[in-house]
Amino acid sequence: MTKIIFYLTVFILLFMSKIYAQKSFESQVKSISSEIENITKEEKSALKIEVEAVNVELENGIITKEDAEAKKQKLAETRAKNIENRVAIEQQKLENLVQQKVDGKIKVTDSTHTSYAFYFPAMKIKNKNDKTEKRTTSQFVLAFGVNNLVTNKAVANSDFYYWQSHFFEWGFTENTRILKNHNLLHLKYGFSVMYNNICPTDNRYFVPAPNSQTNLEVFPYELEDSRFKNVYLVAPLHLEFDFSGKKSNHGNSSFSSHKGVRFGIGGYGGFRIKSKQKMYYNIDDDKIRIKTKGDFNANDFIYGVSTYLGYKETSLYLKYDLNPLFENNAIDQNNISLGVRWDFN
Repeated sequence: MTKIIFYLTVFILLFMSKIYAQKSFESQVKSISSEIENITKEEKSALKIEVEAVNVELENGIITKEDAEAKKQKLAETRAKNIENRVAIEQQKLENLVQQKVDGKIKVTDSTHTSYAFYFPAMKIKNKNDKTEKRTTSQFVLAFGVNNLVTNKAVANSDFYYWQSHFFEWGFTENTRILKNHNLLHLKYGFSVMYNNICPTDNRYFVPAPNSQTNLEVFPYELEDSRFKNVYLVAPLHLEFDFSGKKSNHGNSSFSSHKGVRFGIGGYGGFRIKSKQKMYYNIDDDKIRIKTKGDFNANDFIYGVSTYLGYKETSLYLKYDLNPLFENNAIDQNNISLGVRWDFN
C-alpha cells in the first residue's frame, strides 16, 4: 500500500508541475460541461413537442387514451436513450481531454486574456475578474485516479491490478460559506456520476453463482483485458475548510473561495445505475469482444466517506465505500479510490 501511495504521489506531482496550462484545460472542460447541459435541454424540448402532438391526436379522436399513454412512454424512453448516448460522447471527450492533460499536450493560454468561470445550474458566464463573490458559488467537478477493493481490511495482495483499475467522476456542486463574516467554513453539496473499474488478475473474470454470490473464475482462453465497471449516481456532502482568507480593496472586505489551501471531509450516498463486464481475447486470428450487462449481485445502493486536500482548483482525493460491492458474498469487499480532483469555480 505504501508503494502505491508513493507512485501515485509522483503521478500527482507531475500534474502539479503543469499547473500553468490549467486555463486552457479549464476552458475546454467548461465547454464540454455546457454541451452536456445543452443536450439535456434539446432532448427535453423535442420531447415536449412530440408529447403535444400526441395530445392533439388524442383530442381529435385519432388515437385512444391507452394508445396515447403508450406512445408518450415510448417517446420518453427514446429521448432518454438519446441523452445517454449523446452524453456518453461528451464523457469520452472529457476522458480524452484528461489524457491530453497527462501527456502535456494542452498549451498555456495568454495570461493577459480575460478568464471566465462556469456556473451551475443557471449556466451563466461570469467575468472572473469581478472581485465580488456570492456567498454560494457553483463548481464543475472532475476527478480520476486508481481504484481497487479492500479485502479483509487490506489492499495488499489484491485480486485486481493496481494501475489498470481506475475510477472516473464528474458532477456539479454548490459551495456555501457558512459564516457571514468568516471564510473558513463552507458546506459543499451537489451530485456526481462515479465510474468504478476493477481489472482482475490471473486471467480471471466475474461469474454470478446460483447462491446469489459473485465469484472470480479463470477464463478458458488467454484474456487480453478483463474489467468490471459499475456506474453510480451519488449526492456528495462535504464540510470544506477554505484558507483563502479575506481580501481588502480600498477599504472594502471581500471573500473568495478556491484561492488557497482547501481541505474537505464528508461522504456520499446514491444508487447504482448499471454494471458491465468487458472481456477481450483472441481465438486463432479472430478477435473476440464480450460485453455483458447485468446486476452481478452488486449492491443497488452505495454510501461512503471521502476527503480531499489541495490548493486552488486541484486536490488529492480519497473515497471509500462503507458498504461492500457485492450484496451476498461471504467476504466483504469495499471499493476504495485515490486520485486527483479538480473543482472549477
